[in-house]
Amino acid sequence: MKPPTVFLGEMTNLEVEAYLRDHAARPTVLVPVGSTEQHGPHAPLGTDALIPTEIARRVAPQAGAVVAPTVNYGLSYPHAGFTGVVYLRMSTFMELIEDLTLQFAHMGFTRICFLNGHYDNTYAIAYACAAVGDRLPAGTRAYPVNYWDAMTPDEAAEYFDPADGLHANKSETSAVLAINADLVDMERANSEMPPFPEVTNPGAVHTAFFFSAPGSIKRATASGTWGDATQSSVEFGQRYLDVVTRSTARLLEDIERTFAAMPDR
Repeated sequence: MKPPTVFLGEMTNLEVEAYLRDHAARPTVLVPVGSTEQHGPHAPLGTDALIPTEIARRVAPQAGAVVAPTVNYGLSYPHAGFTGVVYLRMSTFMELIEDLTLQFAHMGFTRICFLNGHYDNTYAIAYACAAVGDRLPAGTRAYPVNYWDAMTPDEAAEYFDPADGLHANKSETSAVLAINADLVDMERANSEMPPFPEVTNPGAVHTAFFFSAPGSIKRATASGTWGDATQSSVEFGQRYLDVVTRSTARLLEDIERTFAAMPDR
């Protein structure tokens, strides 16, 4: 007998139909979105796709959802100049998100959550969901969630603080180690921080610098690492995945409560 699965790509057509019948109140699909880009000299190009896919796998049973095949290409133009980078044009990426949204809605899903693992994709996913919103059936919602969005301040300070770096760092590298240690070359793990000047609003400055032109990461880091990957471990990665899984499940519940609280006008 074929074992059950949360992955849409592993289901038969009849299994998808059964899921939609059994979850008719709110059929939900999680669509992991990542990138194919360098992650320092030590981590795989698919890091930003591997992590949200694993989180989606863990969250799906709690959310009563299925997990769509992962979108492995995104907006990696800040990484231009490194060898291991493949990215889409902004218009192509947004049209891809729009088409996926429409097709999942046509299939029968009323919640289409793009679970994003690559920050540069964030705004484009949100705009694409908004652009297609008036073509969706009544009651259907499509929206982006970054897997790190719902961490508490204390959790973010430990796992996702800019002072510890935000790319190919300890958290990302550890998460991949926990998913599949064979994908990480810890002998090449390194530590590097961009030479940022002292500023009053680092977040806004980073957005302006990194999003403004192709190759900004290449200008900021020689190796492609932003942080310290040398202290990465399977144990730290498991704790990180546990934290972001809990927080993402909580965020999905909060989003549903918010949808329900808003009256129709």
